[in-house]
Amino acid sequence: MVDEYDLDKNGKLDEEERAIYLEDRRRRMEDEDAKRDAQRNMTWFALSGMVLYPAAILLCSLIGMETAAMLIADIANIYVVSVSALVGAYFGFNAIGAKK
Repeated sequence: MVDEYDLDKNGKLDEEERAIYLEDRRRRMEDEDAKRDAQRNMTWFALSGMVLYPAAILLCSLIGMETAAMLIADIANIYVVSVSALVGAYFGFNAIGAKK
C-alpha cells in the first residue's frame, strides 16, 4: 500500500512522499469518522421518528384532527417497515464491516 506513495519509485518514502501518505491517511480517517457519525445520526433520527409516530397520532386525536390522525395511522405500517429496514441495514452493514 505504501508503494503507491513512492512517487520516484526508489523503494523508500522520502520526506515529501511520507507527508503525502500521512495526509492521505488522515483524510481517510476523517472521512470514515464523518461517515460513521452521519450513519449514527440517521439511525437515531429514524428511531426517534418511529417512537414519536404514535405520539403524533395521539396528539392529532387530542386536538380534534381526527382525519389527520386517521391518515397518519393509515400509513403507519409502511413507515414502520421502512424505518425498520433502514435501521436493520445499518446494523447489518456495520456487522459485515466489523468482520473485515
